[in-house]
Amino acid sequence: MELPTEPAQKGSAAIPRPPLVREVLLVAGLFLVYKLGRQLATGHTAAAFGNARHVWDLERFLHLPGEGHVQSAVLHGDTVVHVVNTYYATVHFPATAAFLVWLYLRRPGHYVWARRVLAAITAAALVVHLTFPLAPPRMLAATGLVDTGQVYGPTVYGASPETDSLSNQFAAMPSLHFGWALMVAVGLIAATRTRWRWLWLLHPLLTLLVIVGTANHYWLDAIVAASLLGIALAVVRPPRAAPAPTGPGFKAGDSEDTGNTEGADRPVPHASGGQDAPGGVADAPALVGARR
Repeated sequence: MELPTEPAQKGSAAIPRPPLVREVLLVAGLFLVYKLGRQLATGHTAAAFGNARHVWDLERFLHLPGEGHVQSAVLHGDTVVHVVNTYYATVHFPATAAFLVWLYLRRPGHYVWARRVLAAITAAALVVHLTFPLAPPRMLAATGLVDTGQVYGPTVYGASPETDSLSNQFAAMPSLHFGWALMVAVGLIAATRTRWRWLWLLHPLLTLLVIVGTANHYWLDAIVAASLLGIALAVVRPPRAAPAPTGPGFKAGDSEDTGNTEGADRPVPHASGGQDAPGGVADAPALVGARR
Protein backbone atom coordinates (compact mmCIF):
# COMPACT_ATOMS: atom_id res chain seq x y z
CA MET A 1 0.00 0.00 0.00
CA GLU A 2 1.46 3.37 -0.99
CA LEU A 3 0.88 6.00 1.64
CA PRO A 4 1.19 9.69 0.78
CA THR A 5 3.64 11.45 3.00
CA GLU A 6 2.98 14.56 5.03
CA PRO A 7 4.21 17.85 3.55
CA ALA A 8 7.25 19.50 5.02
CA GLN A 9 6.94 21.57 8.15
CA LYS A 10 5.81 24.76 6.36
CA GLY A 11 2.90 22.96 4.76
CA SER A 12 2.01 21.17 7.97
CA ALA A 13 1.74 24.47 9.78
CA ALA A 14 -1.01 25.46 7.37
CA ILE A 15 -3.25 22.70 8.74
CA PRO A 16 -4.92 23.90 11.96
CA ARG A 17 -4.60 21.69 15.01
CA PRO A 18 -7.82 20.44 16.62
CA PRO A 19 -8.62 22.08 19.97
CA LEU A 20 -6.28 20.57 22.58
CA VAL A 21 -8.80 20.27 25.41
CA ARG A 22 -11.31 18.54 23.14
CA GLU A 23 -8.69 16.07 21.94
CA VAL A 24 -7.51 15.24 25.46
CA LEU A 25 -11.07 14.63 26.60
CA LEU A 26 -11.86 12.61 23.49
CA VAL A 27 -8.83 10.32 23.77
CA ALA A 28 -9.30 9.89 27.52
CA GLY A 29 -12.99 9.13 27.00
CA LEU A 30 -12.24 6.51 24.37
CA PHE A 31 -9.70 4.89 26.67
CA LEU A 32 -12.15 4.76 29.58
CA VAL A 33 -14.90 3.30 27.39
CA TYR A 34 -12.50 0.62 26.25
CA LYS A 35 -11.37 -0.24 29.78
CA LEU A 36 -14.95 -0.41 31.01
CA GLY A 37 -15.99 -2.44 27.98
CA ARG A 38 -13.25 -4.99 28.63
CA GLN A 39 -14.64 -5.57 32.09
CA LEU A 40 -17.92 -6.73 30.53
CA ALA A 41 -16.10 -9.73 29.12
CA THR A 42 -14.74 -10.96 32.44
CA GLY A 43 -16.10 -14.12 34.05
CA HIS A 44 -16.32 -16.22 30.88
CA THR A 45 -13.69 -18.69 32.06
CA ALA A 46 -15.04 -21.85 30.43
CA ALA A 47 -15.57 -20.17 27.05
CA ALA A 48 -12.15 -18.50 27.20
CA PHE A 49 -10.32 -21.79 27.77
CA GLY A 50 -12.41 -23.60 25.17
CA ASN A 51 -11.58 -20.94 22.60
CA ALA A 52 -7.90 -21.12 23.60
CA ARG A 53 -7.78 -24.84 22.81
CA HIS A 54 -9.41 -24.17 19.42
CA VAL A 55 -6.90 -21.40 18.60
CA TRP A 56 -3.97 -23.57 19.66
CA ASP A 57 -5.19 -26.47 17.52
CA LEU A 58 -5.81 -24.15 14.57
CA GLU A 59 -2.27 -22.81 14.74
CA ARG A 60 -0.89 -26.36 14.67
CA PHE A 61 -3.16 -27.17 11.72
CA LEU A 62 -1.86 -24.11 9.88
CA HIS A 63 1.72 -25.13 10.73
CA LEU A 64 2.48 -21.78 12.36
CA PRO A 65 5.78 -21.70 14.25
CA GLY A 66 5.47 -22.70 17.87
CA GLU A 67 5.37 -19.87 20.40
CA GLY A 68 7.75 -21.96 22.49
CA HIS A 69 10.65 -21.24 20.12
CA VAL A 70 10.42 -17.52 20.89
CA GLN A 71 10.01 -18.09 24.62
CA SER A 72 13.09 -20.35 24.69
CA ALA A 73 15.14 -17.41 23.43
CA VAL A 74 13.54 -15.10 26.00
CA LEU A 75 14.32 -17.51 28.85
CA HIS A 76 17.98 -17.57 27.88
CA GLY A 77 18.79 -15.46 30.92
CA ASP A 78 17.09 -13.70 33.83
CA THR A 79 18.16 -10.28 32.53
CA VAL A 80 16.69 -10.91 29.09
CA VAL A 81 13.33 -12.08 30.39
CA HIS A 82 13.14 -9.18 32.84
CA VAL A 83 13.81 -6.68 30.04
CA VAL A 84 11.17 -8.34 27.85
CA ASN A 85 8.60 -8.27 30.65
CA THR A 86 9.40 -4.61 31.33
CA TYR A 87 8.96 -3.79 27.65
CA TYR A 88 5.55 -5.49 27.63
CA ALA A 89 4.45 -3.67 30.77
CA THR A 90 5.75 -0.15 30.09
CA VAL A 91 6.13 0.59 26.37
CA HIS A 92 2.63 -0.04 24.99
CA PHE A 93 0.71 3.03 26.21
CA PRO A 94 3.58 5.59 26.46
CA ALA A 95 4.78 4.85 22.91
CA THR A 96 1.28 5.28 21.49
CA ALA A 97 0.70 8.46 23.51
CA ALA A 98 4.04 9.93 22.39
CA PHE A 99 3.13 9.08 18.79
CA LEU A 100 -0.17 10.96 19.02
CA VAL A 101 1.41 13.95 20.79
CA TRP A 102 4.13 14.27 18.15
CA LEU A 103 1.61 14.06 15.32
CA TYR A 104 -0.61 16.64 17.03
CA LEU A 105 2.27 19.09 17.34
CA ARG A 106 4.06 18.47 14.03
CA ARG A 107 1.60 16.79 11.64
CA PRO A 108 -1.96 17.86 12.56
CA GLY A 109 -3.53 16.36 9.45
CA HIS A 110 -1.98 12.98 10.10
CA TYR A 111 -2.88 13.24 13.78
CA VAL A 112 -6.62 13.28 13.02
CA TRP A 113 -6.19 10.35 10.63
CA ALA A 114 -4.15 8.30 13.12
CA ARG A 115 -6.54 9.00 15.98
CA ARG A 116 -9.49 7.82 13.90
CA VAL A 117 -7.66 4.65 12.83
CA LEU A 118 -6.67 3.83 16.42
CA ALA A 119 -10.23 4.43 17.59
CA ALA A 120 -11.58 2.15 14.85
CA ILE A 121 -9.22 -0.75 15.55
CA THR A 122 -9.77 -0.41 19.31
CA ALA A 123 -13.56 -0.48 18.90
CA ALA A 124 -13.31 -3.54 16.65
CA ALA A 125 -11.03 -5.24 19.17
CA LEU A 126 -13.53 -4.57 21.95
CA VAL A 127 -16.27 -6.29 19.93
CA VAL A 128 -14.04 -9.33 19.46
CA HIS A 129 -13.14 -9.38 23.15
CA LEU A 130 -16.83 -9.40 24.08
CA THR A 131 -17.87 -12.05 21.58
CA PHE A 132 -14.78 -14.28 21.62
CA PRO A 133 -13.17 -14.43 25.10
CA LEU A 134 -9.77 -16.07 24.83
CA ALA A 135 -7.33 -17.23 27.48
CA PRO A 136 -3.72 -16.37 26.61
CA PRO A 137 -1.21 -19.18 26.00
CA ARG A 138 0.39 -18.65 29.42
CA MET A 139 -2.82 -20.02 30.96
CA LEU A 140 -3.23 -23.03 28.68
CA ALA A 141 -1.41 -26.09 30.01
CA ALA A 142 -1.27 -27.69 26.55
CA THR A 143 1.16 -25.00 25.34
CA GLY A 144 3.82 -25.83 27.91
CA LEU A 145 4.67 -22.12 28.15
CA VAL A 146 5.75 -20.17 31.22
CA ASP A 147 3.98 -17.10 32.56
CA THR A 148 7.12 -15.00 32.49
CA GLY A 149 5.44 -12.03 34.15
CA GLN A 150 4.42 -13.99 37.24
CA VAL A 151 7.63 -16.01 37.47
CA TYR A 152 10.24 -13.34 36.73
CA GLY A 153 8.34 -10.03 36.86
CA PRO A 154 7.33 -7.38 36.35
CA THR A 155 3.72 -8.09 35.42
CA VAL A 156 0.65 -5.96 34.80
CA TYR A 157 -1.79 -8.78 35.57
CA GLY A 158 -3.07 -10.23 38.82
CA ALA A 159 -2.22 -13.78 39.79
CA SER A 160 -5.83 -14.89 39.27
CA PRO A 161 -7.92 -13.78 36.25
CA GLU A 162 -11.13 -14.11 38.24
CA THR A 163 -9.98 -11.61 40.88
CA ASP A 164 -8.16 -9.19 38.56
CA SER A 165 -10.24 -6.01 38.69
CA LEU A 166 -7.85 -3.87 36.61
CA SER A 167 -7.78 -5.84 33.37
CA ASN A 168 -9.56 -8.55 31.44
CA GLN A 169 -7.07 -11.39 31.04
CA PHE A 170 -9.43 -13.24 28.69
CA ALA A 171 -9.03 -10.60 25.95
CA ALA A 172 -6.06 -12.07 24.11
CA MET A 173 -7.49 -11.73 20.59
CA PRO A 174 -6.75 -9.42 18.89
CA SER A 175 -3.52 -8.13 20.40
CA LEU A 176 -3.78 -4.37 20.74
CA HIS A 177 -0.15 -4.36 21.83
CA PHE A 178 0.73 -5.40 18.29
CA GLY A 179 -2.08 -3.51 16.53
CA TRP A 180 -1.19 -0.18 18.10
CA ALA A 181 2.55 -0.73 17.59
CA LEU A 182 1.95 -1.47 13.91
CA MET A 183 -0.15 1.69 13.56
CA VAL A 184 2.60 3.75 15.20
CA ALA A 185 5.04 2.48 12.58
CA VAL A 186 2.62 3.00 9.68
CA GLY A 187 1.72 6.48 10.89
CA LEU A 188 5.32 7.62 11.26
CA ILE A 189 6.27 6.19 7.88
CA ALA A 190 3.37 8.07 6.29
CA ALA A 191 4.02 11.34 8.12
CA THR A 192 7.78 11.63 7.62
CA ARG A 193 10.13 11.78 4.65
CA THR A 194 13.47 10.57 5.97
CA ARG A 195 14.98 7.54 4.28
CA TRP A 196 15.31 5.93 7.71
CA ARG A 197 11.58 6.03 8.43
CA TRP A 198 11.14 2.35 7.52
CA LEU A 199 13.13 1.45 10.62
CA TRP A 200 9.96 2.23 12.59
CA LEU A 201 8.80 -1.24 11.54
CA LEU A 202 11.24 -2.57 14.14
CA HIS A 203 8.79 -1.40 16.82
CA PRO A 204 5.92 -3.75 15.87
CA LEU A 205 8.42 -6.52 15.09
CA LEU A 206 9.95 -6.26 18.56
CA THR A 207 6.48 -6.00 20.10
CA LEU A 208 5.43 -9.17 18.29
CA LEU A 209 8.39 -11.10 19.69
CA VAL A 210 7.68 -9.72 23.16
CA ILE A 211 3.98 -10.60 23.28
CA VAL A 212 4.68 -14.12 22.02
CA GLY A 213 7.80 -14.68 24.10
CA THR A 214 6.00 -13.70 27.31
CA ALA A 215 3.14 -16.10 26.39
CA ASN A 216 0.60 -13.30 26.55
CA HIS A 217 -0.55 -13.80 22.95
CA TYR A 218 -0.76 -16.34 20.16
CA TRP A 219 0.52 -15.66 16.67
CA LEU A 220 -3.10 -15.51 15.53
CA ASP A 221 -3.78 -12.66 17.94
CA ALA A 222 -1.27 -10.54 16.03
CA ILE A 223 -2.56 -11.71 12.65
CA VAL A 224 -6.12 -10.71 13.55
CA ALA A 225 -4.90 -7.32 14.85
CA ALA A 226 -3.02 -6.67 11.62
CA SER A 227 -6.11 -7.61 9.60
CA LEU A 228 -8.31 -5.21 11.56
CA LEU A 229 -5.74 -2.46 11.09
CA GLY A 230 -5.66 -3.13 7.35
CA ILE A 231 -9.44 -2.73 7.18
CA ALA A 232 -9.30 0.49 9.22
CA LEU A 233 -6.58 1.92 6.97
CA ALA A 234 -8.65 1.10 3.90
CA VAL A 235 -11.68 2.89 5.32
CA VAL A 236 -10.03 5.89 7.00
CA ARG A 237 -8.04 7.61 4.28
CA PRO A 238 -4.85 9.53 5.14
CA PRO A 239 -4.59 13.25 4.32
CA ARG A 240 -3.40 14.29 0.90
CA ALA A 241 -0.59 16.75 0.36
CA ALA A 242 -1.94 20.11 -0.74
CA PRO A 243 -1.08 21.14 -4.33
CA ALA A 244 1.79 23.56 -4.66
CA PRO A 245 0.59 27.19 -4.79
CA THR A 246 1.14 29.21 -7.96
CA GLY A 247 0.80 32.83 -8.94
CA PRO A 248 2.64 36.15 -8.76
CA GLY A 249 5.23 36.39 -6.02
CA PHE A 250 5.36 32.64 -5.40
CA LYS A 251 8.83 31.22 -4.84
CA ALA A 252 9.68 27.57 -5.44
CA GLY A 253 11.15 27.26 -1.92
CA ASP A 254 7.75 28.14 -0.42
CA SER A 255 6.08 25.03 -1.83
CA GLU A 256 4.54 22.64 0.68
CA ASP A 257 5.80 19.69 -1.29
CA THR A 258 9.52 20.33 -0.86
CA GLY A 259 10.22 16.81 -2.04
CA ASN A 260 9.19 17.73 -5.58
CA THR A 261 11.80 20.23 -6.74
CA GLU A 262 11.75 19.37 -10.41
CA GLY A 263 11.97 22.55 -12.45
CA ALA A 264 12.48 24.73 -9.38
CA ASP A 265 15.76 26.08 -10.73
CA ARG A 266 14.56 26.64 -14.29
CA PRO A 267 13.74 30.20 -15.50
CA VAL A 268 10.06 30.97 -15.69
CA PRO A 269 8.79 32.31 -19.08
CA HIS A 270 7.52 35.87 -18.98
CA ALA A 271 3.80 36.13 -19.43
CA SER A 272 3.56 39.69 -20.77
CA GLY A 273 3.82 38.64 -24.42
CA GLY A 274 6.97 40.73 -25.15
CA GLN A 275 10.01 39.39 -27.01
CA ASP A 276 12.57 40.70 -24.52
CA ALA A 277 11.47 38.91 -21.38
CA PRO A 278 13.50 39.42 -18.17
CA GLY A 279 16.43 37.02 -17.94
CA GLY A 280 16.60 36.69 -21.73
CA VAL A 281 13.95 33.96 -21.85
CA ALA A 282 11.45 34.19 -24.70
CA ASP A 283 7.75 34.19 -23.86
CA ALA A 284 5.87 30.92 -24.18
CA PRO A 285 2.30 31.49 -22.92
CA ALA A 286 1.02 28.27 -24.49
CA LEU A 287 3.67 26.18 -22.77
CA VAL A 288 2.97 27.84 -19.45
CA GLY A 289 -0.65 26.92 -19.70
CA ALA A 290 0.16 23.39 -20.77
CA ARG A 291 2.25 22.71 -17.69
CA ARG A 292 -0.61 23.55 -15.33
